[in-house]
Amino acid sequence: MASQEVDSAELGTAPASAFADGARGSHAAPQGAYEPPYQPADRPQEDQKGELQALGAVQILTGAMVLALGIVLGSLLDVFSLFKHYFFILYTAYPLWGAVLFICSGSLSVAAGRKPTRMLMQNSFGMNIASATIALVGIIFLSINLAVNVQALKNCRFSSSGGLCVLMGNLSNGLLSVMLLLTVLELCVTLAVSAMWCKANSCNSREAISSPPNSVESGMPPGEN
Repeated sequence: MASQEVDSAELGTAPASAFADGARGSHAAPQGAYEPPYQPADRPQEDQKGELQALGAVQILTGAMVLALGIVLGSLLDVFSLFKHYFFILYTAYPLWGAVLFICSGSLSVAAGRKPTRMLMQNSFGMNIASATIALVGIIFLSINLAVNVQALKNCRFSSSGGLCVLMGNLSNGLLSVMLLLTVLELCVTLAVSAMWCKANSCNSREAISSPPNSVESGMPPGEN
């Protein structure tokens, strides 16, 4: 009789203790185990890289075209040195140093788009700020040159070679107008790249402030923080 009572007591208490251990284990498992959250593919970041590379390619192409137009204007100045007042922009050397700066900023933008390290992004941002400043200066110089050409065209009727004067004035105005449009395009592109960089940095800093590390993400129990 005593052995039967002991057996029944063991049978009665064993399921209860097993259930209690199982309940404790089910509550303790989420605290000790770390399951990383699901992160889908970051498509906006990939799109941003593609946009940065495309804008960098536009900058390189713009710089190359500005340099080519400067070479054409220089060739015309060598042939028709009598009409040097039509080529004021060449004396500022803007088609050279402006084009070189545009190509450098575009190359850095493409490199930052392919491998977006912090150093490359900072260098690209600084170069684009410099390119935007140079583009503004170039717009001022080109506008002054076009204004000078308008006045020179009015004086062509007093020149001995009136037909050639008008031809050179119109040709110079056309080349300078194309260069002005390219410079405005470069200014817009540099501002767009700078805005992308500022937006990315502000978003990253906002996420860092709004999502401090907690016990679940760090993989530590709440009592060990």
